[in-house]
Amino acid sequence: MKFLKQVGDYAKETVQAARYIGQGLSVTFDHMQRRPITVQYPYEKLIPSERFRGRIHFEFDKCISCEVCVRVCPINLPVVDWEFNKESKKKQLKHYSIDFGVCIFCGNCVEFCPTNCLSMTEDYELSTYDRHELNYDNVALGRLPYKVTQDPMVTPLRELAYLPKGVMEPHDLPPGSVRAGQRPEEILEQMEK
Repeated sequence: MKFLKQVGDYAKETVQAARYIGQGLSVTFDHMQRRPITVQYPYEKLIPSERFRGRIHFEFDKCISCEVCVRVCPINLPVVDWEFNKESKKKQLKHYSIDFGVCIFCGNCVEFCPTNCLSMTEDYELSTYDRHELNYDNVALGRLPYKVTQDPMVTPLRELAYLPKGVMEPHDLPPGSVRAGQRPEEILEQMEK
């Protein structure tokens, strides 16, 4: 009796293991017909999302030297150098700088700026060999970066995702093709229903 029970348990475990292996292989075979997109950086770049927080852009003429950006920054990062103009009785901005080697890109300075002289850009290529080059002054902050979609040397990619089933070429998607998986807004729509 005991021997038969051991053989029965062994057979059950064998069937269960074969089922698990079959489930794993079904996922593998499903993905064998798909091909992941590899971004050939720097010739191809992903288009950043709408609320992407890249390098900060600064407009010198709009700044009123109120230093709100310094007060709301968690690490008091922006350096605002100003002098008081006795004739106009207003602060006159002399120098403004942000060290992106220390910045955490929280966006508080942009959010609370009363004159909207600060804004986030899509520029994420800030790597340098010298960390002191990351200290941007008002001239460097004033330069607007190329958008990925406007740079003629770059092929912009909408997103990094697996291609739809059966599609092998990432740049020649048939019109109206649906990507594998769901977008966050599609998941939210399903949750609301």
